[in-house]
Amino acid sequence: MELVAAAKLRRAQTRIEAMRPYAATMRELIAGVGRASSSVRLPLLEQREQVASVLVIPLTGDRGLAGAFNAQVLRRALAVERMLVTDGKSVRWLAVGKKGRSTLVFRRKVLAGEFVGFTDRPTYADAQAIAHRAAELFTAGEVDRVVLVFNTFVSALTQHVTEQDLLPISADILDTDVQERADDRMRGDFIFEPEPEEILARLLPVYLETQVYRALLESTASEQGARMTAMRNASKNAGELIDRLTLQMNRARQAEITQEILEVVAGAEALL
Repeated sequence: MELVAAAKLRRAQTRIEAMRPYAATMRELIAGVGRASSSVRLPLLEQREQVASVLVIPLTGDRGLAGAFNAQVLRRALAVERMLVTDGKSVRWLAVGKKGRSTLVFRRKVLAGEFVGFTDRPTYADAQAIAHRAAELFTAGEVDRVVLVFNTFVSALTQHVTEQDLLPISADILDTDVQERADDRMRGDFIFEPEPEEILARLLPVYLETQVYRALLESTASEQGARMTAMRNASKNAGELIDRLTLQMNRARQAEITQEILEVVAGAEALL
């Protein structure tokens, strides 16, 4: 399992590296179109004054044997729930991964949806499905905020739990000051067809899907790194246990042989 996890980890790292330029270019494109828009009022950007309900999406794996990978995500997600409930907000759940689903069902949480069976190798279609369900709940007014909880990959030994606000999409991506350095290609006079607002309305759902897909790739790499480390530690611990038990067995056998020799000697002396 350690060797299989190491191979999957290399593939996951390659996918993350290929994804980062796409995500950066998407952000630049949205900033450029946002600059051309005189006023932007889109459902995914709507900052609601009263947040009554929050959707929490923990990204877990479909399998165990990965150390604290699943447990630390669920602990953080449940901590977020307790904090929100203390503030007087209701919490809904969107389960991603069999481990997360089983834990939430065991705790009798009501699920607004579940997505399982792909965490080892997520595709963009999986991210689209998750993003579409979250956007559907947000635009319908059933939730006022969406929070994503997942493991960010640092190395095979280190994964950090990340809590990210997914919806509403932050207006910072339209901030020209933030994008000034990376947006040289979008400068100049452009004619937009259709209107910039319509282009932005099409780009924002894609941006949302991109954020979910990136989180899925981070989670997959973190899971394989955690599993590789856990299996290495398990092999090491098993080897140490075998050595210790072998030593104990040899000592017991030697003591039994010594006892038998003493009994034979004692019997011989008694005959004399």
